[in-house]
Amino acid sequence: NNPIPANLKSEAKKAGKILREFTEISNRMGPDKLIPAHVIAKAQGLAILSVFKAGFMITARGGSGIVIARLADGRWSAPSAIGIAGLGGGFEIGLESSDFVIILNQRRAVDAFSKGGNLTLGGNCTVAVGPLGRNLEADVAFRSTAAVYSYCKSRGLYAGVSLVGSYLIERKETNRKFYGQDIRASAILNGDVEPPPEAYDLYTILQDYTEKYTTDWQLKHMQASSKVTFCALLKLKLKLKLAK
Repeated sequence: NNPIPANLKSEAKKAGKILREFTEISNRMGPDKLIPAHVIAKAQGLAILSVFKAGFMITARGGSGIVIARLADGRWSAPSAIGIAGLGGGFEIGLESSDFVIILNQRRAVDAFSKGGNLTLGGNCTVAVGPLGRNLEADVAFRSTAAVYSYCKSRGLYAGVSLVGSYLIERKETNRKFYGQDIRASAILNGDVEPPPEAYDLYTILQDYTEKYTTDWQLKHMQASSKVTFCALLKLKLKLKLAK
């Protein structure tokens, strides 16, 4: 996916495509490589980006994407355009393009993304590698949730693009052109503008994946409840038999 900054309509379309690649089984992404449904279902926000990294002695990172937040009524906010930039050292030669889905697990992480100005990933915003796989048991293992999870899919000569030390930038002019007014990221992510139809595909993926988690959770607990009921009936039957 193209990491060159584009208008918000194109960024929303790209975000939907990236998220679909992280949540649907394909030839490249088996079920053990997907973002767990419960991670999406419980997220307070998401940042979805495409990033390039190029280097010869000194490396440079750049890219673009969007950030959205879950509103108080459970809906998703309209998207706010963001950019990313950074420099790194070390002897690295090559060029790489990567797609990122950053899960904002806590409201304070959403607030950090919505304040405007520069946000340093790995500095004032600590990022952890998120759990993978569709197994609901992962829900138990990750109850102690990091504020931010990062998922990455890379193509190129590097082993992987790290976002540590990168700066996230609010693209105010891109937001202004799309929404037709001067509006800050905080207002967008707080629901001051309606979710646009241009992001429909992204919202559909999020809703479908959330419903999948809900369905799986209900099925799991129905099965557990059935087992408990069956065991209780067996015990009752045994007691009645012994009483005779």
